[in-house]
Amino acid sequence: MGPHPAVAAIRLAVRRVLNDILAEHGRTPGRLTPDERSSSPLVLVACSGGADSMALASALAFEAPRAGLRAGGVTVDHGLQTGSDLRAAEVASRLRELGLDPVESVAVTVGREGGPEAAARDARYAALDAAAERRRASAVLLGHTRDDQAETVLLGLARGSGIRSLSGMAAVSGADGRYRRPFLQLDRQTARKACMVQSLPVWDDPHNTDPAFTRSRLRQEGLPALEKALGKGVVEALARTAQLSRDDADALDAWAGRAADGVRDDDGRLECAALHDLPPAVRRRVLRRAAIEAGAPAGSLFARHIEEVDRLITGWRGQGAINLPGRVVARRQGGRLVIRQG
Repeated sequence: MGPHPAVAAIRLAVRRVLNDILAEHGRTPGRLTPDERSSSPLVLVACSGGADSMALASALAFEAPRAGLRAGGVTVDHGLQTGSDLRAAEVASRLRELGLDPVESVAVTVGREGGPEAAARDARYAALDAAAERRRASAVLLGHTRDDQAETVLLGLARGSGIRSLSGMAAVSGADGRYRRPFLQLDRQTARKACMVQSLPVWDDPHNTDPAFTRSRLRQEGLPALEKALGKGVVEALARTAQLSRDDADALDAWAGRAADGVRDDDGRLECAALHDLPPAVRRRVLRRAAIEAGAPAGSLFARHIEEVDRLITGWRGQGAINLPGRVVARRQGGRLVIRQG
């Protein structure tokens, strides 16, 4: 008798990602001999102790040895709740019980920039990056599900930041494709069911239901209200929108990358007439890229900033310079657009 359908689904999702990692290393699936183990690529799982990441850790512990990969785990203590250090230690112990090795518990200090959710996310990814580099890991698996993807699309829609913000989370992201998200096609209930049938202890973070957090309100109130108004299938439709938007955004980014060289003069300045001839979606991408290259932080550069710079091209009436994040200034001078730190 095979595993429960939920367990089978999460293992299959992880197996596919591990096979991709093996292919990138020029390897084929197969168990390791003791001599081969030390040289085998290491895959880490980021685990909070919640159902999604515990299901992922369990599947990785099962699949990695069969694929010929080493598997370890990292849990991050954000220090935002009483007893968080003890909880992190408990999660690390559970990961070791699953057979993962190495396992780390990393404490971080969460700042305030961008709000509590963004600051916690930044601190978490910095810790995961450091752990991956320290352990020379080939990849870090993240437990984001289809439900998380739907929430991310709705948050992007609310920000009004364009098609890229609607594309949600990528299955592969980070430096050199470090981060992998095997569960983006699986719903949250599948992961929870897999934990239940395997008797895996699960910790439910109270922040996930705290109305003080935007994503929590969306999860508890927004999505249920949409499903009540529009019927079941909203989560699946939003996840599908994310993939379609990502495909479109990737194509436009590639187009903008090719167009960028053709709109610069011999001194590297942007030619306003050449920019004006580009389709708006491509032109704004060229402008955004130029602003980032000049020193504007990508995370602080919003659609409204780029729209203001775009008006220097499409609505020129002698207006002054545009101030952008990172002390970057954009101004039009003699038919050229100059973007630099001021």
